[in-house]
Amino acid sequence: MSWKTLIAAACLIAVAPLTHADDLVGQTEQAQQQAREHNQAREAQFAMTERELRQKRDQLKATRNALETETEKLSDTFSDNEQQLASLEDKLRLESGSLGELFGVVRQASKTIQTDGVSSYVAITQPAFNQTVSDIVAADTLPSLKQLNALWQGMLTQMQTSGELQTVSLPVVNAQGVASEQAVVRVGNVGLVNDQGYLNWQTDRQVAVPYRAQPDNTLTTSTLEQAVSSVGETVLIDPARGTLLGQLENAPSLGDRFAQGGFVAKVIATLLAVGLLIALYRGAVLLSIHAKMHRQLKHPDTPEDNPLGRVLKVYHDAPQRDVESLELRLLEAVVDEQHGCEKGLSMLKLLAALALC
Repeated sequence: MSWKTLIAAACLIAVAPLTHADDLVGQTEQAQQQAREHNQAREAQFAMTERELRQKRDQLKATRNALETETEKLSDTFSDNEQQLASLEDKLRLESGSLGELFGVVRQASKTIQTDGVSSYVAITQPAFNQTVSDIVAADTLPSLKQLNALWQGMLTQMQTSGELQTVSLPVVNAQGVASEQAVVRVGNVGLVNDQGYLNWQTDRQVAVPYRAQPDNTLTTSTLEQAVSSVGETVLIDPARGTLLGQLENAPSLGDRFAQGGFVAKVIATLLAVGLLIALYRGAVLLSIHAKMHRQLKHPDTPEDNPLGRVLKVYHDAPQRDVESLELRLLEAVVDEQHGCEKGLSMLKLLAALALC
């Protein structure tokens, strides 16, 4: 190998590291440039966000100031209104004078009439009066003169009609649940009556429903006509305006109680039937024995086939026995006949004990 070749190789080896170092420096400068650009973009974004936040803060401050100003105005207005309301109330109290107590009494009376109107039969034929009472109770202002006149006239009409018999046409619901217009008689303020008896007036539905249970000798339109035409005729009424009739309607019958008893009631009824059969049978047997013994008493010398006759037969069969043996034999015969007469009583005692449990 010549010296030229060696020198050229050494030069190449020396130049290679320098070229690699230049590339690293270039890459480093490029990365720094990218980082500076990224930082500048972030700083610009932060500056924009800060400006937006300052704008929002300024807007919120302006809104708060406006609300504070409006609150102060409303507070002043509220204070002025309170003062004006107090002065108006004083003026109203001075001008109304003793009428304030009168209006209070009117409202209280209207509330009482409205409460009683739920169970009042007179109110059925006075819808206008009912509306007037409702208006007075619900009003926030003082009643007018027209309402006051309508109130006392309606109360007077109620007192007059509460002692009258009036035939009115009302919707009556039959047993199938179908409502139809029927002519019913309003018995004062006591109740409603049709051909079947008393009717229960349901205010919420505005219909009349017959009571499921009617009392004995219930009042009907026919019996009412007879009572009106006859002197001294008495009729059955419910002075509690249907309360007593409702209690009678809710009172269960014997069939209802048996149905409510279910299986237990059936068992008890079966035991009752068995006990009655045993009692009837043994009663008939004892009556027959009593009749035979009564006949036997008339003929003690001729014993027959009955308990007394069998006891007498013990004596007649061996009249020569001594007193002690005869007494023992008669006692055995009486005990035997007693067991026969008491047959079935143990079963009746058992059934009675089960009934008491």
